[in-house]
Amino acid sequence: MSAVPPVPPSSRIVAVTSGKGGVGKTFVSANLAAALARAGRRVLVLDADLGLANLDVVLNLFPKITLHDVFTGKSSLADAILPAPGGFSVLLAGSGMVEYSRMTPEVRDQLQAVISEVAPQFDHVLLDTGAGISDVVLYTVSLAGEVLLVVTPEPTSLTDGYATIKVLATTQGRRHMHLLVNHARKSGEGRAVRQQLQQVVERYVNPGLDRPVRLDLLGEIPSDAAVRECVQRRQLLLEVLPGVPAAQAMVAAATRWLASTP
Repeated sequence: MSAVPPVPPSSRIVAVTSGKGGVGKTFVSANLAAALARAGRRVLVLDADLGLANLDVVLNLFPKITLHDVFTGKSSLADAILPAPGGFSVLLAGSGMVEYSRMTPEVRDQLQAVISEVAPQFDHVLLDTGAGISDVVLYTVSLAGEVLLVVTPEPTSLTDGYATIKVLATTQGRRHMHLLVNHARKSGEGRAVRQQLQQVVERYVNPGLDRPVRLDLLGEIPSDAAVRECVQRRQLLLEVLPGVPAAQAMVAAATRWLASTP
């Protein structure tokens, strides 16, 4: 795995990733982007789950141009950047593209070129990656200066989240990762999850590293019926129900993100 490239000074590039699917990673990407946009930042969400894209579904968008068209030369990158509900921009990927199930050298170069070109245009670029630790996901994460790992309190999510932390620490030299706990069932559960993961990392990962891995809790999103309702209706939570607890928690996470340093 190649070394993590430096973050362009004009942009913070973060890979929003998870150890397993179904934890709300794309929901987090979209609503975090909306919260950052409300704070006056220029934000782009790039759907980096190239073969199983669903950002368009979450935002109820029907794109005529996707990253696939950019990669194949059918469209310019500028034409593929679309406005989204919430005041941010998106670069959408096509779904069901079997050619993106593995990261070929050509796709690697194209994806890196796209990110390099769009980064100077935005304050924040969120790469909504696939789930797991496949070569495709790991390469996408390697293009980001920072990592936001989305987990839930469920044991399977924590186990897979730990595996992701371990792989990123050992193959990419990651020593600091942001953590967001989704579907928290009670207040303070995010802190407990972070502590649990940090303890396991300190016991089994850090002893073999030059510097210890540190997990920074960005926030906890409470389990909220309003979230399920918005997902089913393909609506952005911060747009239609900004006052519910989950939406307020997303705003708080964005505030902590802006206060953190790369």
